[in-house]
Amino acid sequence: MDNVVERARAWILGDPDPRTRAELGALLDSGDRAELADRMDGTLAFGTAGLRGIVEAGSNRMNRAMVIRTTRGLADFLLARHGGAPTAPVVVGRDARPSSSDFMRDTVGVLSAAGLAVRFWEEEAPTPLVAYAVRVLGACAGVMVTASHNPPRDNGYKVYDANGAQIIPPVDAAISAAIDRVDAAADVPLADAPYQEAGERVAPVPPEVWHGYRRQLARLRLPATVDPGLRIVYTPMHGVGWRYMSELLAEAGYLDVHPVDEQAQPDGHFPTLPFPNPEEPGAMDLALALARGIDADLVLANDPDADRLGVAVPGVNGWVSLTGNQVGVLLTDYILSHLPDGGPTDERQPLIINTIVSSPMAGLVATARGARFETTLTGFKWIMNAALDIEAEGGNALAFGFEEALGHAVGGVVYDKDGLSAALFMADLASECRRQGETVLDRLEALYRRFGLWVSVQRSIRRPGSAGASEIAGAMRRLAEDPPDRLGGVAVVGMTDYLTGAERRPRWLGAASLVELRLQDRTRVLVRPSGTEPKLKMYVDSTRPFSGSDDPSGIERDLEVQAGAVASDLAGHIGL
Repeated sequence: MDNVVERARAWILGDPDPRTRAELGALLDSGDRAELADRMDGTLAFGTAGLRGIVEAGSNRMNRAMVIRTTRGLADFLLARHGGAPTAPVVVGRDARPSSSDFMRDTVGVLSAAGLAVRFWEEEAPTPLVAYAVRVLGACAGVMVTASHNPPRDNGYKVYDANGAQIIPPVDAAISAAIDRVDAAADVPLADAPYQEAGERVAPVPPEVWHGYRRQLARLRLPATVDPGLRIVYTPMHGVGWRYMSELLAEAGYLDVHPVDEQAQPDGHFPTLPFPNPEEPGAMDLALALARGIDADLVLANDPDADRLGVAVPGVNGWVSLTGNQVGVLLTDYILSHLPDGGPTDERQPLIINTIVSSPMAGLVATARGARFETTLTGFKWIMNAALDIEAEGGNALAFGFEEALGHAVGGVVYDKDGLSAALFMADLASECRRQGETVLDRLEALYRRFGLWVSVQRSIRRPGSAGASEIAGAMRRLAEDPPDRLGGVAVVGMTDYLTGAERRPRWLGAASLVELRLQDRTRVLVRPSGTEPKLKMYVDSTRPFSGSDDPSGIERDLEVQAGAVASDLAGHIGL
């Protein structure tokens, strides 16, 4: 404990922010050693998702000192990679959280003081537009200050490589090592007025970036599908999306659009949403209430940095929130069915990619539409780096990528998940359905009749602390060494341990703590530790043939019960 106290005192001396110095000093004086240990026993780890954590004082938290040291490490990495300051800039953006403005200012200030050129978004920006700007401006890297859909107390720092995709190994490890070599934050050179001092070297992102993004989306769409009578409810969940989404929808011909007024403007305190994630129960309640009140046709919800999309549609018995897998399958079919002559305009074979924990149904739809289909490890960084690798071979062009956690990317416009383009294309799909006298759920049922009804169920087992991490690691070892013979009464017929055999797989399916089990009835089970939370995650995908006379809700309930039995048996088998 004395070591923790010494670390806290040293951190205070190296912290340039008087507010967090005082905060940590008060914690020292309070004698709350448990809280002090939580703040100082370790350092917030930099990984493939950058940084994300609670905004508080201490080495294990998000604060100005952490951002300054991280940015200096990123600058040192870029200087070493390019043999000096590159002419290409670093693109920097931020969301609307209260701390994001200060964190972005420090990021630009450190980069500028290190001699790097910067292009910054003057106002709050969606994460996908920051990723887009990296690529179209020919940047050497990008930084987005955001905690995405995390609770209000959090913030984060997301890094893009020069290709416009999230960093992956070994780049993440190299940046992390550079951060470890940085001195105390108070000793890091920092421009006092970073937006004014550097002249042309530090400048705003030009408006042409946003215009170019809209033009690229317009080229991918079929305007003939637009029904201007489609009534849309939209919420950005107190995030940055409304300003951008309103322009996209209006330009596309959607004029009957109704924002949720209480959530339309950026507010990083999220007064109506303790957890601003469209996946969370209750997160779309205000949007659904508005939709019922005005008899809407479609609800679209972006998370606060607009990189995820939630969708709800009216059904026979009320509004239905679609899962990320259902939206992904619907958009896979819609996008592929609207390519000229079944292929992209440049005559390369269309490419569909999803993460391995997303629905296998997408592969069936993609193959039937003549597309190449690939799966990757979890995380959008792998989807987009797989797309870049495959496109470099010359035979394929990315048509669509998605993950089950509400992340979607249309075409090769943005090399990260993009809730803006996904929302626009979902409006187009709903509009086409309306023009053809069917509903979105009718379209989904038609796919079920052709490819079988698929249900995806996720179960998590929480084990906090270092003891919990050891317990989860032990469970993964037991599963790989002694897989079960049966789950939910069905025989297990195959297993893949993704910690082995990576040399025989592409890099986007490299070594990972992930086990796949295949059951005799085509059920698939995936088990992995969470990369961000103290959890073991289990994904169960089950299917059953579906005909026009079947009740889809009844089959879904049966499959969910079966999936639950599979997950329970598996948890027992691995001792959790």
